[in-house]
Amino acid sequence: MELLRKQREFLCLEALIQNVGKAAKYKMPQNHKGLNHYFAAQPKSKLKLGKIHACLRGVSFEFLTASGVFSKKRVDLGTKLLIESMILPEKGSVLDVECGYGAVGVAAATFNPNLRVVMVDVNERAVWLAKQNIEINRISNAEVRRGNLYEPVGNLTFDCILSNPPVSAGMSTVRAMIAETPAHMTSKALFQMVVKSKIGGKRLQSFFEEAFGNFTILARESGYRVLMAEKQ
Repeated sequence: MELLRKQREFLCLEALIQNVGKAAKYKMPQNHKGLNHYFAAQPKSKLKLGKIHACLRGVSFEFLTASGVFSKKRVDLGTKLLIESMILPEKGSVLDVECGYGAVGVAAATFNPNLRVVMVDVNERAVWLAKQNIEINRISNAEVRRGNLYEPVGNLTFDCILSNPPVSAGMSTVRAMIAETPAHMTSKALFQMVVKSKIGGKRLQSFFEEAFGNFTILARESGYRVLMAEKQ
């Protein structure tokens, strides 16, 4: 029965990819002129859909991906390290900042169904994909909002914040993001961010110290590290 269910889900995903332009339910935002990087609000690259499989913490996931979003061909090593090592609360709320197609948020919602997971991204194509991946992976405790960094969540606070940050937008943007993070955290909440060790790793650690007065390296692997800070 499990094999048949997986086969049905695979066929549904194939149909979505083949008919994405035909069904209003899955209407994809059209391309617009703008910056051609992952932090652009409206990617200008031609839409090319794909699907990837990932096994994360022993759980199988299927993700719909597309051109114009980060790491469209696989769950990248940094994101995978964050997912494999992240510490989730037993209950409460989790925020995935700059969620891309939703791998981190979908995984968090799957690993602990008692959590309420919110995913945000400025890229409208990424937001659309994350919404589809919530459905594909049968997630009922997550939602996706579109906007720049913390704008979509207003004054909400969270028990855990996760991020693979938009380094392509510049270190000043990432620094501002880290500085704003404590305002969106409950007391004793954890902020966990994956960074590439050779791309500003030590600078980002100093940003953590500025914002939180503490940080620890939660995990290291394949040139990446997961930084973690607690709101005091």
